[in-house]
Amino acid sequence: MDKLRLGIPKGSLEKATIDLFRRAGWHIRVSGRSYFPEIDDPEISCSMCRAQEMSRYVESGVLDCGLTGKDWIMENDSKVVVVADLMYSKASTNPVRWVLAVPADSEIKTLKDLAGKKIATELVNYTRRYFAERNIPVTVEFSWGATEAKVAAGLADAVVEVTETGSTIKAHGLKIIHEFFQSNTQLIANPEVWERNPWKREKIGNIMVLLLGALRAENMVGLKMNIPEKGLKAIVEILPSLLAPTIAPLYETDWYSVEVMVNQSEVRHLIPRLISAGAQGIVEYPLHKVI
Repeated sequence: MDKLRLGIPKGSLEKATIDLFRRAGWHIRVSGRSYFPEIDDPEISCSMCRAQEMSRYVESGVLDCGLTGKDWIMENDSKVVVVADLMYSKASTNPVRWVLAVPADSEIKTLKDLAGKKIATELVNYTRRYFAERNIPVTVEFSWGATEAKVAAGLADAVVEVTETGSTIKAHGLKIIHEFFQSNTQLIANPEVWERNPWKREKIGNIMVLLLGALRAENMVGLKMNIPEKGLKAIVEILPSLLAPTIAPLYETDWYSVEVMVNQSEVRHLIPRLISAGAQGIVEYPLHKVI
């Protein structure tokens, strides 16, 4: 049987990715230090590799598809098909930012002020290309970690680092003077597989639909309630919904059953208003996917 070769990112994205697949309907089990997790789908074989390397393996055809950050695709300058943007990371559903930071008391204010200076970063290739395209001569060195500390130790004049809120950078006595781009997780595919293998393309497409459905459902819940006919219009007007609420008459009564999907953050404000408007039997339930 032909199998889809799927790459799962090892490291910071590993747990969040496996959990997302679980919510989408696939159970992936990692055994010890094995790089070949088990998955409960006979049509898929899984391999694990660092997110930094994923796009290279997908581009070369070692993997048919995989999940990695947009930043590492740009770093590797990989020619892959971006099937979907998946807004999740190891800690949240927000995108991260790659920024340029210098000491808070530095006289460096703009990119041009870095001419002749040294920059430390994990994003070496992208940073070199970025400054070369602007004819700004800089030395870019790879940082194995603790990048922010390189400036404090006098090992670099600036850092190109990833951040979500900027709080860690500020805590290290640095200030952000430039933002390069925002990055999020992406589902990517090998171009030849995507163009010439209809079965694998359909399989990848199905994975995309269910992963996106699981992400949409993450911060949403369903609400079901009973509403008297006289209060139906007033209550429906205060109900948020993706399209419109589902309304059905209750058997041999002048009451209706109403069902909606709402953001979880709205529920604590919405339920008291519904009760005041006459709704009864309100039930909140979790959603696994919203397609």
